[in-house]
Amino acid sequence: MSEWVLKLAERLIVGHKRDGRCVYDEQAKQELILACGRPGISMAKLARDCGINANLLSTWVRKHERKALPKPAVVEADAVSPAFVPVHIEAAQPQGQPSLQMQARFPNGVVVDLGGCDLPQACELIEALGRMRCSASTRT
Repeated sequence: MSEWVLKLAERLIVGHKRDGRCVYDEQAKQELILACGRPGISMAKLARDCGINANLLSTWVRKHERKALPKPAVVEADAVSPAFVPVHIEAAQPQGQPSLQMQARFPNGVVVDLGGCDLPQACELIEALGRMRCSASTRT
């Protein structure tokens, strides 16, 4: 055991409470916590050399690390934006399916002009037109 650990152990415990628990010197406690952060130091061995429980030293180190972390910013209740924001989605043409420009002229003079229809719509229209009876196709 090194000399600085012996001196630290002498200064660490300054008294006892009625229930038997120890009272620790804050400065010695901080030195012990900082010593645990040095490379190559065993926290359990350091606690044993100072005469304290390794779990107690581990708790002190964790509390010290939590204090060192930056605290999250506090946001005022009035400045909080709503959790859900409405999003409007418009139906768009799927990629790879260009809009078609289609015009159909019938023998009776009727013209059907479809601008901006997609392929499934054009197929439905062609199928529907194919099922219709036409005067030119009914002649014998």
